[in-house]
Amino acid sequence: MSFLLRTRVRVVGRAASEGVGPLRPLMGCRVRAGFPSPADDHLDAEIDLHAYVVKRPAATYFVRAEGDSMLGDGIHHGDLLVVDRSLEPLPGRVIVIALEGEPTVKRLEQHGAAVWLVASNPRFAPIPLAGRECEVWGVVTHVVHDLLGGAP
Repeated sequence: MSFLLRTRVRVVGRAASEGVGPLRPLMGCRVRAGFPSPADDHLDAEIDLHAYVVKRPAATYFVRAEGDSMLGDGIHHGDLLVVDRSLEPLPGRVIVIALEGEPTVKRLEQHGAAVWLVASNPRFAPIPLAGRECEVWGVVTHVVHDLLGGAP
């Protein structure tokens, strides 16, 4: 089970809304990830990023991803995951789960009666849940990914 050590999560804290910073500007256009297009010259609205990613503050917490088993889902080592404990862990959802006491993040899959944890990195084999002690800690709703690599 050494693969679990590379796929753990570290709890960062609750998603309390008290003391959340000021609203930030939201541009009135979308940004293409392909061929560039001219941007609007005005701001459409303001956005409270916390309110955008935290729908149920009492049931939401943040964790840091550790490892590379979920790269295919855009989850990198050190990313901040927003996890909602009130959502049902349905097949196809990315969940945080304690598997035999070790917290990990994986996609929940079901094939017939069999339930599996599946990594989105092909180097990692699916993990059958039958006969294993596990406790779902919540469903991952958002990923905050640092593109600067921690640089100022």
